[in-house]
Amino acid sequence: MTQKVAVLGTGKIGEALLSGVIRAGWTPADLLVTARRQERAEELRTRYGVTPVSNAEAAKTADTLILTVKPQDMGTLLDELAPHVPADRLVISGAAGIPTAYFEERLAPGTPVVRVMTNTPALVDEAMSVISAGTHATADHLAHTEEIFGAVGKTLRVPESQQDACTALSGSGPAYFFYLVEAMTDAGILLGLPRDKAHDLIVQSAIGAATMLRDSGEHPVKLRENVTSPAGTTINAIRELENHGVRAALIAALEAARDRSRALATGNNS
Repeated sequence: MTQKVAVLGTGKIGEALLSGVIRAGWTPADLLVTARRQERAEELRTRYGVTPVSNAEAAKTADTLILTVKPQDMGTLLDELAPHVPADRLVISGAAGIPTAYFEERLAPGTPVVRVMTNTPALVDEAMSVISAGTHATADHLAHTEEIFGAVGKTLRVPESQQDACTALSGSGPAYFFYLVEAMTDAGILLGLPRDKAHDLIVQSAIGAATMLRDSGEHPVKLRENVTSPAGTTINAIRELENHGVRAALIAALEAARDRSRALATGNNS
C-alpha cells in the first residue's frame, strides 16, 4: 500500500477497519487515526502502531479519509475539515442516512465521495458493506473502497437510492438476529433448559442455517420446507409465528428503519 488512509472518529467500526486492513497486509505507518479523546488515540497507537493526528492534519496529509462519526456529529466534523480537504481526496462516509450530496456541497467542488453502510460483524471479519458512488467518484475510487472494506467482510455496490433500504436490512440487520436469539433463549429457559445450553443450541443452529443459505443456492422457502414435516413440530411453530403476525412485524420493522435512515438525511436527530 502506498497511499495514506485516515480513519476519523475511530470508534468500534473504525477500529475494526484498522485491524482488518493491517491483517490484510497494510502498513500501520500508512494509517492515520483521529479520536475525540487523547487517551483513545494513544490506545490505538499502542495497539496497532498507527499514527494519531488531528482532523485537520488528517485532511491535509491522507489520500483517503474515512469518516466514521455518528450522523449527528457529521456536520461539525465537515465544518472542521472543509478548509483543509483538497478536491483530489477520496472521502468515504460510514454515516447512516447521509447522502453523498451532503458532503459534496460542503467540500471543495469535485471532491469524490463514496457512501458505505457496513455493520458490526466487521469486528469478526464478517461484515456486509454496501457501497455507493457520489457524483465525482470513479471506478478506481469504488475499487479502493472495496479493498478497504473487503478486509473485514463482503462488499456490494448499489445505487445510492437503495442505501436506506440496505441500512434497514444489513446495517441494522445484526440487531434483529441478536433480538431473535435473545427471545429464543428465553423460550429455551421456559421449556426447561439452562441458559448456557439454550444459547449454544441456538447460536450453532443460526450458524448452520446461515451457512446453508450462503452455500446451498437454495431458496429459503425450500430450506424451510425441508425441515417442516407434515403435522410435525416445525409446522406447529410456524403456524404460531404466522398467527402472531411475525412476518408482518418484520416488514414493518424494516420499513421503520428505512424511514429513520431517510429522516437522518434531513437532519432530524430526534
